[in-house]
Amino acid sequence: MDRKPGIRPRPTLWHRLDVASRFLFPGLLTAGVLVLLSAPIGVPGQAQMQPAWALASVYFWSIYRPASMPAWAVFATGLLLDLLAQGPVGLFALILLLVHALAMGNRRVLARQGFFSVWAGFVAVAAGAAALEWAVNAVFAWHWLAPWPGLFEFAVAVGAYPLLASGFIRAHQGRAAPEQA
Repeated sequence: MDRKPGIRPRPTLWHRLDVASRFLFPGLLTAGVLVLLSAPIGVPGQAQMQPAWALASVYFWSIYRPASMPAWAVFATGLLLDLLAQGPVGLFALILLLVHALAMGNRRVLARQGFFSVWAGFVAVAAGAAALEWAVNAVFAWHWLAPWPGLFEFAVAVGAYPLLASGFIRAHQGRAAPEQA
């Protein structure tokens, strides 16, 4: 923040709403698309897109705009996904919090890397998330589950990330960009 002495005009209500909307954009976009993907619109692989969207969104925004993707928003997103996916409540909240922690822990390195390095990091994170989801669901089912649904979910997440990230990058640099003082 600029700390130069002087008289500054008081921010108007519209200015404060603009700053708040830019701050809340990543979390609200993530939640809104999750709700949209839960609607019966008949898109093939629609159910697998929910975790892919949530993983990609939390991973991207935790690296490039961490103030707009705090842990409480990640937790709320995970709970929303748990309720929409009708799985064990808390599973995606845990997975997304782990993704958030990994992205935040490595963000200083990842933010300076090119797209393919960031995507490779996402591939590793998505693989871990899919494995953890499969393992927890197997424990809750009390028997060995077929890995194919988890592998398909992983493939959807990895394949969709470049498209999703390009949209996130445009939003991050466009109108939804944080205001520079």
